[in-house]
Amino acid sequence: MTEIFPGVKEIYSKYLDVPSTSEVDGSKGATYRWHVLDNAAELAERGITPVGTLLCVHGNPTWSYLWRSLLNHVSENNLAWRIVAVDQLDMGFSERTGKFRRLADRVNDLEDLAEALEIGDNVTTVGHDWGGIISLGWAVSHQDRLANVVLTNTAIHPAGFELPSALKLASHPAVHGWGTKTTPAFLKVTHSLAQPALAPEIRNAFMAPYTNAEARDGVANFVADIPFDDSHPSRGALNDISEAVRTLRVPVLMLWGPKDPVFSDRYLRDLIWRLPQAQVHRFEGASHLVGEDRDIASPIFRWLANRDDAAGAERAQSANDYQPMLAELDSRVSDHSPAVVDIHPPRTLSWSQLGQRVNFLAAGLQHIGVKPGDRVNLLVPPGIELTSLIYACLRLGAVIVVADAGLGTKGLGRAIKGAGPSFLIGIDRALSGARLLNWPGIKIAVSNLSSTKRKLLGVSHTLEELLEIGEQQSGAAPNFVAADPDADAAILFTSGSTGPAKGAVYTHRQLAAMRDTLRETYDLKAGSGLVAGFAPFALLGPALGATSVTPDMDVTAPRTLTASALAEAATAINATAVFASPAALANVLETASELNTAQRKKLAAVSLLLSAGAPIPEPLLAKVQDLVPNAQVHTPYGMTEALPVTDIDLAGIREAGNGNGVCVGTAVAGATVAIAPIDALGVAGDRPQYTPGVTGEILVRAPHVKDRYDRLWITESASSSIAGWHRTGDVGHLDENSRLWVEGRLIHVLSTATGAITPVAAENAVQSVAGAGRAALVGVGPAGTQAAVVVMETIPPARKAGPASTVLTAKIREAVAATGTEVAAVLVVPTLPTDIRHNSKIDRAALAQWASTSLAGGRIRKP
Repeated sequence: MTEIFPGVKEIYSKYLDVPSTSEVDGSKGATYRWHVLDNAAELAERGITPVGTLLCVHGNPTWSYLWRSLLNHVSENNLAWRIVAVDQLDMGFSERTGKFRRLADRVNDLEDLAEALEIGDNVTTVGHDWGGIISLGWAVSHQDRLANVVLTNTAIHPAGFELPSALKLASHPAVHGWGTKTTPAFLKVTHSLAQPALAPEIRNAFMAPYTNAEARDGVANFVADIPFDDSHPSRGALNDISEAVRTLRVPVLMLWGPKDPVFSDRYLRDLIWRLPQAQVHRFEGASHLVGEDRDIASPIFRWLANRDDAAGAERAQSANDYQPMLAELDSRVSDHSPAVVDIHPPRTLSWSQLGQRVNFLAAGLQHIGVKPGDRVNLLVPPGIELTSLIYACLRLGAVIVVADAGLGTKGLGRAIKGAGPSFLIGIDRALSGARLLNWPGIKIAVSNLSSTKRKLLGVSHTLEELLEIGEQQSGAAPNFVAADPDADAAILFTSGSTGPAKGAVYTHRQLAAMRDTLRETYDLKAGSGLVAGFAPFALLGPALGATSVTPDMDVTAPRTLTASALAEAATAINATAVFASPAALANVLETASELNTAQRKKLAAVSLLLSAGAPIPEPLLAKVQDLVPNAQVHTPYGMTEALPVTDIDLAGIREAGNGNGVCVGTAVAGATVAIAPIDALGVAGDRPQYTPGVTGEILVRAPHVKDRYDRLWITESASSSIAGWHRTGDVGHLDENSRLWVEGRLIHVLSTATGAITPVAAENAVQSVAGAGRAALVGVGPAGTQAAVVVMETIPPARKAGPASTVLTAKIREAVAATGTEVAAVLVVPTLPTDIRHNSKIDRAALAQWASTSLAGGRIRKP
């Protein structure tokens, strides 16, 4: 079929004359010629009756071409949706009216066109840029016909913010005429925002309606009509629409490009506040032209088809009655035994003191405006201050946002901006980063600052001030309302080892279920002494009734934990339990020779050791057992989204023996594990199975599984696509004893000519070869014909990256052949790239790309 522009069929292009009801400059009664892209004719040809209409409105300086992907998606998938993508008057290929059309006029224009097109009921408005506010103007006036709202990068109110710098420049009198009308500068700048850059033919298509100054008159007028000033003629209409939007009760989907320098995340936060029912997805790396940067058509139609499914999914219920996270703390108000201990500098708070501090901080936070549901970002190391702040926020019903420095500056900033906290509490270094990188939230300093530094960092309050406020109010009855068990309580970010870190949202009920699962699985009773060398467990001590301490280490760099530091922490609280990551324990073993007799005696008193964060080899675990000879040594399997899922101890690992993958034991209390089998290409199905020996994606169902991913609707809908289950993204199988064996990550499964190959069995075989260190099996080549390549560390480490020796290659091939995998090549590297938080999750995607380049004859660099 003929295309008039790349991706636009001729059958879609339609012109119609529409009488105007607008009052602008005597226009009422005039007839204007509109251009639209409309698939009604194509639907009719196919004999399809539409189930509804998507009314798509572009912004400035684009045109209906922006929505071509929606038209094509409907056509290619034979869907029954009518798509009407308008060219606003004075824009695109619609008539140049010669009138200055303000916001209210444009909303009126859209109403005229909609009536002329007879779009009927069950209308979904879709808007971008200034098309967002205009489409919402139609929506709020036609709620009886409105079914849904879809918004992409837009703003509907200044919300107390200044005009973005790009629009400031474009609207400046010295630039406005030249930049928006006389030359195509404004269009070129807008098109340059695409990530990745627009193809020349696409850029030319966007430019096509605006080839001369007269054609760009609407572009200039749009910029001049931005109502950031209270006295602006369009400000009244803007205020009316933005307030009326809050009356909308229909489903809403927001698809956002966070790199947009114009409509940034702060406008997204304002939209979420006005439309709290919205499902949101932020496309990391995408910018203003989000529909060009990413596929928005697929998620839009998937959302339209399935938006009610998640609400109807039955979640796993806890067998325990709900008890708030603060229940244990509140029951020990007269207990003067230690609750939380800091090592350096030495400091201890009793249960009574911790409870008082939590209440004082909660009162202080409440005084400065923290309300239930407000997000509070905590950039504070584990210890007394972090513990107090976590429970103060829980007391208020505020939502704690926890993203650690292990994500790196870029990853941390991405996480914070994505979560959009209203308040940010941090140490000096964190506050400096927040100021420099423009992280959102009212700033609160952990330490006292000089007036100069306070001003420099933009700090509004300090913890000492909040405590003083709370203490002053201690005589009055506390004004704390118990949080709704199903309200958001925390956003915990993943490690970012498989892409940008994701925020996992937990409700109060789900956090309590996590606490209960740990208590029941490991018999963690009140009075236990807990050394939290693994950051996620640092927040659970008071909820479990356990005295907790974080060892002298950088929790964002696990390998900084030494044996002496672990023993010192154990001594401080007479520890009975230790939680640490495999990387941390590896360094503990390396530094164990530093321990004296007294320190070894303290470690011998430990009765439980958990190593969480990644699988740990049996030989390493055996050495850990020697260090804590009287402890039950466990390695729970789990993830930020569900911790723990399964559990196994050292005896269980030995009993399981060798197999395809790593045995991580059986499901913990309240959890159910199943498998969604993968096909020959490594694609997982959608039916949970329990058949022993079947490899597939690991599914988990438990009361302590996260509620959802934060502002990642596409990711969440994929992870919960099997009702009631969380798709972990890991692959493995169950054995005859219902034990789970983890075989790797779904995205790391090799798709070879002989079928799908999971990586862990081969990697274990590599590591059994003398002189071999850690290893990764990666696929090189197109799906269905990938070759298996081993990338590995050696002992001692290789001096540079490159092909393995002939002798080592032969040994590796022989060892891996025993698992049924043929190795095409073996590459050695000084060290494998890993995530920062665990220092153990290998970045196989990066290695696969590196191996492909290296084996293709490119210069071999460090991966």
